[in-house]
Amino acid sequence: MMRSSQTKRWVLLAVRTVGFFILIANMRWWESALGSLFPDEIPVIYPSASLLDLVWEHIQLVAISSSLTILIGVPLGIWVTRPSGRNFLPIVTDLTSIGQTFPPIAVLALAVPMLGFGAEPTIVALFLYGLLPVVRNTIAGLRAVPGHVLDAAYGMGMSQTRALIRIELPLAASVIIAGVRISVIINIGTAMIGAAIGAGGLGHPVIAGLVRDNIAFIVEGAVPAAILAVLVDQLLANVERSLAYSVQ
Repeated sequence: MMRSSQTKRWVLLAVRTVGFFILIANMRWWESALGSLFPDEIPVIYPSASLLDLVWEHIQLVAISSSLTILIGVPLGIWVTRPSGRNFLPIVTDLTSIGQTFPPIAVLALAVPMLGFGAEPTIVALFLYGLLPVVRNTIAGLRAVPGHVLDAAYGMGMSQTRALIRIELPLAASVIIAGVRISVIINIGTAMIGAAIGAGGLGHPVIAGLVRDNIAFIVEGAVPAAILAVLVDQLLANVERSLAYSVQ
């Protein structure tokens, strides 16, 4: 029953994803819909790039920054729960907290003089902004592993590294994925600001709409970003449920 429910969720997600890409690929539908909603706006479609290209640029920004966040955040969270890094736990927690409380636009302003305009400073800002939930959930997940389970593993002759790989990480996986889920969804929305420095993505029509006072442009950028966030959230939720089910 559980496996059947999981399969249905994955199939439903696949259908919705295909529908989303069909929707953004058909600019005539957007032109017709936006023209009906905003008849006074001319033009109603952002002219500098197709919606499909903008979505692809947005996905690249989020994918690269989130991959860096995971590659650094998860090992960092693991390290501060080990005896060798436990003393650094308060420092790591404070630094990652600062990374999220510091406004991304401020990070962009500081990064542009060093990295120039484009995707690089945006990726740096998204990486820093998404680090906190990944690190915190990794720490929380590993700390939640029952002590008697680890004692049993060590009693069977497992080393700390082997127990981490075979016991701790599988039990903590769903909590870690929950942190990744929060981080990625935050980055999908925050990546919109990258268009201000030429990083591309769905922020371009939004910023152009604000500059030109064109609501149609704003809707053209905001609606696909919202749908993309929902689809990615469902994807990671399915992964989280699958991991929880496999542990059970």
